[in-house]
Amino acid sequence: MGKKLLITEKPSVAMEFAKALKITTNRKNGYLESESWIITWCVGHLVTMSYPEKYDEKLKWWRLETLPFIPEDWKYEIIPAVQNQFQIVKELMRREEIEEIYNAGDSGREGEYIQRLVFMMAKPNPKAKMKRVWIDSQTEEEITRGIREAKDLSEYDSLSDSAYLRAKEDYLIGINFSRLLSIIYGRKLAQSLKEDKASISVGRVMTCVLGMIVEREREIRNFVKTKYYKIIGEFGDETDSFKAEWKVNEKSMVYESPKLYNESGFKKEEEAKDVITNLTGKEAVIEQLKKSKQKENAPLLFNLAEIQNECTKRFKIKPDETLEIIQNLYEKKLVTYPRTDARVLSTAVAKEISKNLNGIARGLKEEEIQGYLQKMINEKYSTNLEKTKYVNDSKITDHYAIIPTGQGFENYTTLPDLQKQIYKVIVKRFLAIFYPPAEYNKIQVTIKVENETFYGSGKVCVKQGFLEILKPKSTEKEKKEEEKTEEKQENHNLDMLKKWKKGQKIEVKNFEIKDAETSPPSRYNSGSIILAMENAGKLIEEEELREQIKGAGIGTSATRAEIMKKLEKISYIEINTKTQIITPTEKGEKIYDIVFASMPDMLNPKLTASWEKGLDMVAKREIKPEEFMIKLKNYIHNKFNKLVIKM
Repeated sequence: MGKKLLITEKPSVAMEFAKALKITTNRKNGYLESESWIITWCVGHLVTMSYPEKYDEKLKWWRLETLPFIPEDWKYEIIPAVQNQFQIVKELMRREEIEEIYNAGDSGREGEYIQRLVFMMAKPNPKAKMKRVWIDSQTEEEITRGIREAKDLSEYDSLSDSAYLRAKEDYLIGINFSRLLSIIYGRKLAQSLKEDKASISVGRVMTCVLGMIVEREREIRNFVKTKYYKIIGEFGDETDSFKAEWKVNEKSMVYESPKLYNESGFKKEEEAKDVITNLTGKEAVIEQLKKSKQKENAPLLFNLAEIQNECTKRFKIKPDETLEIIQNLYEKKLVTYPRTDARVLSTAVAKEISKNLNGIARGLKEEEIQGYLQKMINEKYSTNLEKTKYVNDSKITDHYAIIPTGQGFENYTTLPDLQKQIYKVIVKRFLAIFYPPAEYNKIQVTIKVENETFYGSGKVCVKQGFLEILKPKSTEKEKKEEEKTEEKQENHNLDMLKKWKKGQKIEVKNFEIKDAETSPPSRYNSGSIILAMENAGKLIEEEELREQIKGAGIGTSATRAEIMKKLEKISYIEINTKTQIITPTEKGEKIYDIVFASMPDMLNPKLTASWEKGLDMVAKREIKPEEFMIKLKNYIHNKFNKLVIKM
């Protein structure tokens, strides 16, 4: 009788598949077997690309005449530490009775690559049908659906092509340019660092990220604070007053004057005083009064970059630690697939979303979460998401956003505290999308004194909506006090402005000069750098805007944390363990200078993002793998020719 063989990426995942398939047979050495199924596993990568010396012994030494090294036929080898498991997988794949082989590797580009390398080296039974299981969570129903709907493996060939090309590109750029730059600049670098010898490590993504960090550091270092002066007017009646800020306009006495620092500030205090002197004793009139209601919807759901940034801010942990924790929550069936770029749900998932909500209501016995769910029921909040911004099939490539599955609670109680907290962050972001928008009353006022204009506004939250769940709970006493004071001021402003009407004359109580100064850009932390990488080198603080411009980023959601880890490991950057603030080391800055002098385009996020876009186009079958490879080879040859001429 024929059998089906299923291969997962690691043993713990294999056990979940075994449970879903109701396989209770004893575990053998490196696999599980029942009457109709065999389940085995990789242990991460089993196969790797061979180093240049495996092609030719002479390539062990870094010599200019052997570069660039671009093999025609690529060599791969089994990683010695996992030789035994590879042997087990290989023998199982070659068994005569195997009729179907299911690739159940991690559902992403790297997961595809791990398994395809194994297939390539193991040469499975040619009569076996090859299939691909693609799942969004490790719940039993999702696993069984994945197996039931498994497609022919060939449907994922373009993803596999893209994965192979990514590895080849990183290998060729890393090996060739690290060797070349080390040959040209290594001795000089060693002398400047007062070391015996120094090699230069460059990479397609790594070097670009180093560039972002060094450039930001130098911007801060070279920043010169500039003081400027603003005019604040205090207006009101006998009982109360309100402050508004002066801004220049076309009728202003200082319109287009070189005395201005910006539209609301002066270079010198005296120049601001001159304007005040001119306005003293003049009457003030309300030129415009605009009342409006403002609504703000809950933010989109988490993708990996957003949750990594959030966890760095909240818990001061590195992105690789966040990924590790969310990967664990995924394997414990608590959340959906972590390595995703999407921040929305698919229509199919949105239709079934009550399953997730009911599961959380039944399984998560946290008082705070139960309170939010109870409110949803009491207030009859809609769970129909289909026509909202949280559902958009066109914005999903491999997987939808990270959300709680509503399952896996048998594993929740044993989780360490930090993992529970991160799980709750994901749950809250998920529940917030069902809550109504936050609502604000807003008033904007324009006050005219002679030909000068003052602007003021008041804004107050009248309905918390989703903010009830997502408003950050500050532990710092001062912050709370500050917020209270600000809120009081906003309420006061609003009450004041409500009394006024357009065209009304009001009393000028006072004019004062307020000092202001420019501030330098802030350093990246280990979370914000991930967001900047996702947006091809731009750190966009505004969430909505971030979503609009999102295109091909630097690296992928699966690899960004590893890149940061590598830069720290090779001492090009330092990450403060308490604050997670990133600074370049002296060595990192010297490497940057070498790359900037020799091949500056490697520091350009747009170029790095365009390579990523090319890989994405291969995966989508928009360009052929050969086309990508030709461009890559040409790029390497052109760069080499230019650099060798410079020598």
